Amino acid sequence: MAAEDRRDQLLELVRQQGFAALPDLATSLDVSESTVRRDLDALEKSGVAKRTHGGVFYTGPSPSLVHYQQRRTEDREKKRLIAELAATLIEDGDTVLLDGGSTTYELARRLVGRGIQVVTNSLPVANLFTQVGDHDLVFIGGYVHLRTGVSLGPYANEMLQRLNVRRSVLSVAGISARGYFNSHLLLVETERAMMEAADEVIVLADGSKFGRQSLALLCGLGEIDKLVVDHEVTEDWRSRITAANVEVLVAGSTDNG
Repeated sequence: MAAEDRRDQLLELVRQQGFAALPDLATSLDVSESTVRRDLDALEKSGVAKRTHGGVFYTGPSPSLVHYQQRRTEDREKKRLIAELAATLIEDGDTVLLDGGSTTYELARRLVGRGIQVVTNSLPVANLFTQVGDHDLVFIGGYVHLRTGVSLGPYANEMLQRLNVRRSVLSVAGISARGYFNSHLLLVETERAMMEAADEVIVLADGSKFGRQSLALLCGLGEIDKLVVDHEVTEDWRSRITAANVEVLVAGSTDNG
C-alpha cells in the first residue's frame, strides 16, 4: 500500500474513533507500530491529529466542514508563520477569544498545552482544545454556520456581552482603506461583540487580503490594537495601518518588538 493511501486510511480510523491506540492502528492497517508513528508524525504536522501517550486524537474539522478544510489548505505556509508570531503575543494566564478563521485555527494549534483560558465560537477550535490537554474552555453558543463551523447571531452576541477577555484574535476576509471586512453579516456582528469583550484586539491577515473588500465592514483601520501579517504585505499598507495607530507585526521579520 502506498504511504499516501495508508495515511488516508489511518486518518479515517482516527476520525471515526476520536481517539485511537497505537497498537490497534497497527493491527488494523497490518503494519508495524514504527510505521504508524511515522505516519502519525505526518498527520500531526498537517494539523488533523495530535499524538499523546499511547495513541492519537483527531483534531481536524468534521466531515461537513469541507469549505473550512479547503480554506485551511490555502496559503498554509503564510498562515503558519503568522500563527507562530501571534502565539508569542499570548501570555500564560491570558483569557483568549478565538474566532473561526483558518489562521486563528493555526494559532489555536500552537496554544494547546499553554496555561490559558480559551473562549471560542468555532467548533473546530473547541474540538482541538477538548481533545488535547486540560484547558478551561468556554464555547459561545448560537446559530451554527455549517460551512465554517462557527456559531453566530443574537444568542452568541448576548453571551459575549457578559464576558470579558484579555485578548480577542480575529481573521478577516478583506482589508481596504475603509477598514476590515468579512463575508457574512451575522459573523461581523458577532465579531464586533468579540471586540467589545476584549481589552486588546488582534487581527491576523495574509497579503492576499489587502486591497480587497467583502460583504460587510467589521470596523475601521484604527479600531484594532495589533495586526499580524506576512512579509508579502507592502510597505505602503504597513505605513497606512501604522498611521492609524495600529501596531503592525510582520511574520518572519526581525524588526518586531
